Amino acid sequence: MNMLTKTTKSIVDEQLNNNLPRFTSGDTIRVSVKIKEGDKYRIQAFEGVVIKTQGSGITFSVCVRKNSNGVFVERTFPVHSPIIDSIDVLKRGRVRRARIYYIRKLSGKAARIKEIIVSKDKKNAEKTEFVKKSARLAATKPTSTKSTKSAPSTAAKPSTNAKPGNDKPKEVETKSE
Repeated sequence: MNMLTKTTKSIVDEQLNNNLPRFTSGDTIRVSVKIKEGDKYRIQAFEGVVIKTQGSGITFSVCVRKNSNGVFVERTFPVHSPIIDSIDVLKRGRVRRARIYYIRKLSGKAARIKEIIVSKDKKNAEKTEFVKKSARLAATKPTSTKSTKSAPSTAAKPSTNAKPGNDKPKEVETKSE
């Protein structure tokens, strides 16, 4: 690996947001976005259904569709952007497509997505696993910006090329209203 590749890789690794939950198309998520107004920043939530995920690594982005006062709004977020404060998964949806553009043409009950019910035990297990992973990543992240050589970490690192949402919980069929 030449010096340019090493430098590029180190810059990309600094920009990656490793505190992301796993999600995929059909899931309902809340994206908290930092918005600058004058000299101040505030957090604005954008909550909707994921209709598309695209890219991998630093270029991973997600398109979210929401209903705002009877008008449907779609917004694409680069997931690893510094303006993204947090992403929360509210519901897990079951769809058979990676890109659910067909939902644009549907209205009313036809536009509903089947929900996957996750047990509280499984939710708590996912949450504790997520907290442990975040703590482990925070511990392995260097605190200084000086470039010092150190021994490679023996802790297993998650793959940065994998898209969030690859392992979903078991699904339970339920009737929705």
